[in-house]
Amino acid sequence: MHMKRIIIILIAAAAIISGYLFWKNSEFGRQDSGIEAPAVLNPEEPGDSTAGEDRTGLFLDVPENFIFDTFAENLPGARVMALDDFGNMWVSRTRYGAISLVEMRDGRGAVQGDILRNLDGPHGLVFDPESPSMLYYAETGKISRLPAYSDGSPEKIADLPGGGLHSTRTLLFGQDGRLYVSIGSTCDVCNETNQQRAKIFSMNKDGSDFREEVVGLRNSVFMAIDPATGKIWATEMGVDVLGDDLPPDEINIIERGNDYGWPNCFGKNVHDDRFDPQKRVSCDGKTPSHIDIPAHSAPLGLAFIPKEEWPEDFQDDLLVAFHGSIARSQPTGYKIVRMKLDENRNFISQEDFITGWLKNGEVSGRPAGIITQPGGIAYISDDRAGVVYKLEYRK
Repeated sequence: MHMKRIIIILIAAAAIISGYLFWKNSEFGRQDSGIEAPAVLNPEEPGDSTAGEDRTGLFLDVPENFIFDTFAENLPGARVMALDDFGNMWVSRTRYGAISLVEMRDGRGAVQGDILRNLDGPHGLVFDPESPSMLYYAETGKISRLPAYSDGSPEKIADLPGGGLHSTRTLLFGQDGRLYVSIGSTCDVCNETNQQRAKIFSMNKDGSDFREEVVGLRNSVFMAIDPATGKIWATEMGVDVLGDDLPPDEINIIERGNDYGWPNCFGKNVHDDRFDPQKRVSCDGKTPSHIDIPAHSAPLGLAFIPKEEWPEDFQDDLLVAFHGSIARSQPTGYKIVRMKLDENRNFISQEDFITGWLKNGEVSGRPAGIITQPGGIAYISDDRAGVVYKLEYRK
């Protein structure tokens, strides 16, 4: 009896299976049920490896094939960066009167503390290319130098005019071996009485032969060397009182003897009729801007993109930090932009490179300085967030 029950069960099971197979291959069985089968994912198929990746937690928009991360924190007021021969970074913290050291550890920055304190608006930092342990730094009223990693005391090499609306002083070694310093105006727009304002000067390394290079620059806060030509390029901020869309901010190529027009002219030699309604000063003979930038973007750091291990179409282009507007009804800036240049260094176009520090009227950061390096690496300081970021090309 038991064996008979088993045989009956097996026959029934076989019938059910046969019926299912017949139904599955029939017209009815092939009808769409309206329910999609779950997708089967191949675990070996990677995601989109080309998408830009922001690891800062600020939800920034980063270009394809780049990773953007926080390199060093706890650096309030971070502005100018300089790398020494050990790969460590020195950072001026202008509003806090300090110069800090950031040690490189496994590709990240470890803040070691302030090397110099109680300074008067320290801004410009640069190491001597021929003596890489010698650090030059600029306060509002003087330039000094100091042997890094030593017990030596700072040596003042030059006095500068202090005070005024624009108090930062920026340093750069030119390819001629001279030390250049940019000194901004005392005002938004005025006729200066101090003959050392709104100009760029140069000097020997010991401060001797202090001479005027160019004039007519309201506030050129950062400078950079064009590796293709050896010429100095500088950002320039225009006046605040001509409305939302005038005047353009600028990028200029610095050549000795040039007059870039401030306070009477701006951009492509446009006359400022508000300041000089009688047109007592002509713009004829002034040097027009090389690149015009949307008004009040507040361009600060600029750096040329190296050829080594960066995307081929990026090479020799220019990255510029737009610090962000404070004199515009609708805020603008707060981003890194890429200036595309042709082989003759002429401007082709501008495109956003890293954005997102300004969202829905809220500001999470203000990019300031930029350093680019071979190997697809760049560092960007942020004086609002108090950090230095690292950008890395994912090859």
